[in-house]
Amino acid sequence: MNAEHLERCSSEEWREALRDIIMPYALADARLGDDVLEVGPGPGLTTDLLRQELARLTVVELDEDLAAALTARLTGTTVEVVCADATAMPFADGRFSGAVSFTMLHHVPTRELQDRLLADVARVLRPGGVFVASDSMASDELAEFHHHDVYNPVDPTTLDTRLAAAGFSAVEVRSNQYGWAAHALR
Repeated sequence: MNAEHLERCSSEEWREALRDIIMPYALADARLGDDVLEVGPGPGLTTDLLRQELARLTVVELDEDLAAALTARLTGTTVEVVCADATAMPFADGRFSGAVSFTMLHHVPTRELQDRLLADVARVLRPGGVFVASDSMASDELAEFHHHDVYNPVDPTTLDTRLAAAGFSAVEVRSNQYGWAAHALR
């Protein structure tokens, strides 16, 4: 992330938007279970909100600096931080009861890598496990905000097909003018 983006994603204003709007919209009626994976926590605001509700949370973060900061901050909690590539995660097949990804898929540089990430999430979920993902709708404003950064937005109209190809079923995608959310079962 560029510095401006990282600052925004670490702000109190963003925490409030996550807590009050984005996460409730995305998580509506989802039953994540007892051992949950979060893909791409970034600075960890979503992690902070999730860990208040979950018995066990594992986060996988590609950026070494962000992963190290999360590890230092969350030592002694029920959160395990793993620095790894979410397209090839170091977890056993079927380990997790649920998985989430909030406003990060647009940081995956290609559609092929996004699809590999989705397939690896499916691999590490238990049968019947739910995957909840959300992200922003594409816009010129967001493209500009991501200057010197990866910005590869996901088209929600193609997401049901992509999730099915990754190994998910019962896919539900909904969107509004600001963003989209998907629920899919393994």
